[in-house]
Amino acid sequence: MSVTTDNAIYVSDKAKSKVKQLLADAGVAEDPSYFLRVSVVGGGCSGLSYKLDFDNEQKPMDQVFEDNGVKVVTDLKSFLYLVNTTLDFSDGLNGKGFYFSNPNASRTCGCGESFAV
Repeated sequence: MSVTTDNAIYVSDKAKSKVKQLLADAGVAEDPSYFLRVSVVGGGCSGLSYKLDFDNEQKPMDQVFEDNGVKVVTDLKSFLYLVNTTLDFSDGLNGKGFYFSNPNASRTCGCGESFAV
């Protein structure tokens, strides 16, 4: 399945490195059936929160993307909130972890883990 570069989910170089490291730490880096599942769930101080997991089972309505060598899968409902979002990773002094640059968010909370549309 090929995916166009418009209306996708993107992965920065820093996020790619961290995802590859975490896959290796979990012992599944060599298993091509594993991918990064991104979801949007209710909660957080702004109403919606991001959720990241490793998974190896695709569901029938999943949207599949590959960017920067990382396979990203999301359910259709979450994808509506994630169109053209970039997953990034920060290891700076202001916090360590994954974060999303989401052009669809009308506001985000101070911790950067939740958003509203």
